Amino acid sequence: MNKILSEVPIDQIVTDFVEYYIKRGKVDALDRIYLTNRLLDLIGKSDFSPVEPSAYSDQPLDLLDTLIAYAVETEEIEDLSSSRDVFGAKVMDLVTPLPSEVNQLFWDHYDKSPKEATDVFFDLSRQNNYIKTREIAKNIEYTHPTEYGDLEITINLSKPEKDPKEIALAGKSETNYPECKLCMENEGYEGHLTHPGRANHRIVRMDVNGEEWGFQYSPYAYYNEHSIFLSRVHRKMDVGVQAIRNLLDILTTLPHYFVGSNAGLPIVGGSILSHDHYQGGRHTFPLERAEADYSFEFSAASGVETSVIKWPMSVIRLSGRDKEKVVETADRIMKSWENYSDESVGIFAETEGTPHNAVTPIARRDGDKYQLDLVLRNNRTSKDFPDGIFHPHPPVQHIKKENIGLIEVMGLAILPPRLKDELKVVREYLVGKGDSVDPIHQKWADDLKAKHEITEENVGKIVDDAVGDVFIDVLKDAGVFKRDEEGKAAFKRFIDHLTSS
Repeated sequence: MNKILSEVPIDQIVTDFVEYYIKRGKVDALDRIYLTNRLLDLIGKSDFSPVEPSAYSDQPLDLLDTLIAYAVETEEIEDLSSSRDVFGAKVMDLVTPLPSEVNQLFWDHYDKSPKEATDVFFDLSRQNNYIKTREIAKNIEYTHPTEYGDLEITINLSKPEKDPKEIALAGKSETNYPECKLCMENEGYEGHLTHPGRANHRIVRMDVNGEEWGFQYSPYAYYNEHSIFLSRVHRKMDVGVQAIRNLLDILTTLPHYFVGSNAGLPIVGGSILSHDHYQGGRHTFPLERAEADYSFEFSAASGVETSVIKWPMSVIRLSGRDKEKVVETADRIMKSWENYSDESVGIFAETEGTPHNAVTPIARRDGDKYQLDLVLRNNRTSKDFPDGIFHPHPPVQHIKKENIGLIEVMGLAILPPRLKDELKVVREYLVGKGDSVDPIHQKWADDLKAKHEITEENVGKIVDDAVGDVFIDVLKDAGVFKRDEEGKAAFKRFIDHLTSS
């Protein structure tokens, strides 16, 4: 919190907060008294002395922090991160238009251009602190050059960690409403110890192949305009041909965005498989820039270009102007992969009736063409690899142990926050300022020390590059057809099977 603002009278803070949104046309000046009274009620203040706005009205999030701190100090809310989050969302809801108004605003601007509509919605979602811009700015980000292009590395520091008191109290806050954090019922939901504050949350309704879907932004974005598209109905993920139709239909509505889906099976899927949803946004990922290894002819793909992409995971790219033909081609490939086995490289379509093959699809527009990447996945486990045969293997799990989902597939590493401190210790160890590191990093650190002439000046780059190299190995582990000669030959056998069937 701004230390100067902490000494400013609360009446001034309230005045300046309301003034900021009036000056920028976010709320009407006629609502000044109403908003002031609603805000006073929220912070539990019964009296108020009107004052003139000050220069602090240019610092809305600092003003918000001060309002939250005041509510904690007066015991209006508990001093817990979840309570602060819920309360902050309630405050910002006062200066956020109603869902009906947001939808009208979006589609009015859409009539001018899809990009203008998303620009307005994205700006609103940042202005009302639904998108946590300050928290996102804490993330550590850099690029790492490889033979597959520049990969993107992010150590995710944006999401707040629960303190022990919150964890202990969490069981008392369990509820079945909303059913999950992706349901539309989150719009305006208060939140509690185990559920983030969503009072300021807004969802744009859109038609996707005749169904009502929602379009929103991610509060803790991993890339530019990180979006979520969610079904109005709470139902399990289904990444079949209908999902491909949905992805391309979303692209028809928002041609300047990409949109993709996690695979629909555990281990190779995302963290939320209970609600049908996709992710999208306005960002060019390394996978999009990847070149074709080779093209192939697919008789069922009239007018659709098909190729295998040079990428550490196993990717087939489709490209065509006719949306339905792209869908039909994808359907043929997905159904063929669903039932495909190649024992020589450890691929089994199923074991004892449990399916293992899945696809991570990613769609984008290339001019007037629809471009669709189908990333082949398999979630089989074994005694040697209980976490997954095509999952980060033990030698790389000191950096990345979590599932490889849609975002990592595209070449953006989302690494756990623990690495910030752990890698600092590694850097100190490499320049002789420490005797040891966390045991999970010890062998890796010793290998780096033996391999490089390390100084204070180059240690940061050496560690950053080494993390990037580990991420390449992570993607290679997740690839069903490896990039060695045996793997390439096996991939070619699948393509031959596909084109001959």
